[in-house]
Amino acid sequence: MDGTAMVALAVGAFVGSHLALSHPLRAPLVRLLGNGGFTGLYAVVALAALWWISRTYKDAPPTAPLWDVSDGLWAFGTVVMLIASVLLVGSLIGNPAMPGMVKTAPARARGVYAITRHPMLWSFALWGLVHILVYPVAANIIVAGGMAAFALIGAAALDAKKSALLPDLWEPWKRVTSYFPFQAIAQGRAKLGGFRPHDLAGGLVVWLAATWAHIPAGGIAAGVWRWLS
Repeated sequence: MDGTAMVALAVGAFVGSHLALSHPLRAPLVRLLGNGGFTGLYAVVALAALWWISRTYKDAPPTAPLWDVSDGLWAFGTVVMLIASVLLVGSLIGNPAMPGMVKTAPARARGVYAITRHPMLWSFALWGLVHILVYPVAANIIVAGGMAAFALIGAAALDAKKSALLPDLWEPWKRVTSYFPFQAIAQGRAKLGGFRPHDLAGGLVVWLAATWAHIPAGGIAAGVWRWLS
């Protein structure tokens, strides 16, 4: 099996094991191992799969990019990553999807939740899609695409799980939010706005740090890096 196929196998193992442990295997394993034991097993499996991805990605043979990556693509990807950063930071507080975070559904969605009820998972999906856009080589497409697919499948599975376990919370929340970004706003079920200070400030800090870390990687940013150096 060649290196690129090994990357695909490792990503498949990560996604498959996570989805299996999060849903069909969770209840029987918790009964067998207890909450602490299950959490430990989950962490070990996730870390092992991530280690395997990192090793196979590093060893994958170099391949030619599928398209030319222009400064315009880098600029577009950078803007999308700013949105993803705001979604990520905004999802950390007051997120109804997190266990025990809220007891009743808010009457209306505000901030990142007006954009999508899955801001954290969509931030991961946008990360994956942007990294495919600006680095379109085989191994990266597999890893970033796998992570994006994992996030979006996970969001759909979370909807199903919450609707079954907490219908009084989740069904009203679904009515004022959307799975796809900006869909509820376009349909008039939510209004853009109401961002909390930490959503925007924290997202900006994360975006600036990530952008600076990527400066050597491409386009205009590489020229700035060489000039500063």
